[in-house]
Amino acid sequence: MSTHINAANTGDIAETILLPGDPLRAKYIAENYLSSPKLYNEIRGMLGYTGTYKGVPVSVQGTGMGMPSMGIYSWELITEYKVQNLIRIGTAGSFHEGIKIKDLVLGVAASTDSNYSHAFHLPGTYAPCASYELLSKARDASEKLDIPFKAGNIVSCDVFYEFGDWWKKWAEMGVMAVEMEAAALYMNAAYNRVNALAMMTISDHFVTGERSTAEERQQSFTQMMELALEMAVI
Repeated sequence: MSTHINAANTGDIAETILLPGDPLRAKYIAENYLSSPKLYNEIRGMLGYTGTYKGVPVSVQGTGMGMPSMGIYSWELITEYKVQNLIRIGTAGSFHEGIKIKDLVLGVAASTDSNYSHAFHLPGTYAPCASYELLSKARDASEKLDIPFKAGNIVSCDVFYEFGDWWKKWAEMGVMAVEMEAAALYMNAAYNRVNALAMMTISDHFVTGERSTAEERQQSFTQMMELALEMAVI
């Protein structure tokens, strides 16, 4: 079994899983939204829980920061624990005035400056994209809960502290926001024929300079959590 996820057996993890980068966000979701949550993993501090939401089994697993970390956890969840629906719930930085702090964005596609795709030995440039099935469920859940979102292209970058106006080039191409995990998740899901979707709450703004606090990132982005959980029961 996995050396990064200490689950006793495949049945400890549900077919649908929420993937926050921050393990404390996983703990918050388990304690505040899931019924009878059971801790199945705490190796390397990456907390993982399984419980039920409206009677449906749902898991939540911290994945850490960046595509290498997301790549490890999502691959093991898919190949060793047979997870079928992987929903990233994270944060992102907006490139546009019209996409504001606390807005929810869904990555229909994830551009990237990473070389992650080299592992798949592709003969060209791959375009990582979300699962239409999960996008459809997100739309239905949005209408049911009256939680709006913006959907489009995002960019997954390897470097957090970049300098200059690099982001403006992405903004000129209509890219909504930057984060650090979605492209790897989408590639792993595509290769293994499972569903993946990345949804992010805007926590930083490249135009206005606004930033959310660490506590807000862990606990206050509840609309994103509720939308993802509702998708699990649709």
